[in-house]
Amino acid sequence: MNDTLYTLSKHIGERLLLKGWQVSTAESCTGGWIARCITDIPGSSQWFESGFVTYSDAAKQRHLHVPLTCFDGPNAPGAVSIETVTAMAEGALAESGAQFAVATSGIAGPGGGSDAKPVGTVWIAWAWSIDRGRPTCIAKQLLFAGDRAAVRVQSVETALRGLIEVLDEQLKLLASAAS
Repeated sequence: MNDTLYTLSKHIGERLLLKGWQVSTAESCTGGWIARCITDIPGSSQWFESGFVTYSDAAKQRHLHVPLTCFDGPNAPGAVSIETVTAMAEGALAESGAQFAVATSGIAGPGGGSDAKPVGTVWIAWAWSIDRGRPTCIAKQLLFAGDRAAVRVQSVETALRGLIEVLDEQLKLLASAAS
């Protein structure tokens, strides 16, 4: 793992430990790389709950409860969509019991792209539910350049950076509510 991914993962752990929170991952195009980065940090068992690598559409449905409507029919948004990645993140929360989740789905290449979704198209979602209520979820579509390895590493780095942003925002909200 490169130094940047290690540092980002370490910062995630520090933030989660502050409140005793846990994180889970739901990965498709990154193939478990986010979970690997997080678990490379010593002591991560205190704040990493679980990782789901759901590469196929069937696995996304079976393990993360992504609705069939995401994949079936002429108007289905497909695996690389806001609908699917949001459902993946929320499914990871529901299945794991963690307070935070990050999900990825994309086209790393070299094949598989189209005019509408070229190689390098990646959706990343971050979901959280601190009080076990209805989860909040945000998602972002990105277009990364480079070969398969480059698309994947950029996806992992962006997912980790986004998780830090979500954690920082939640920590700020809790601090302002306490004062």
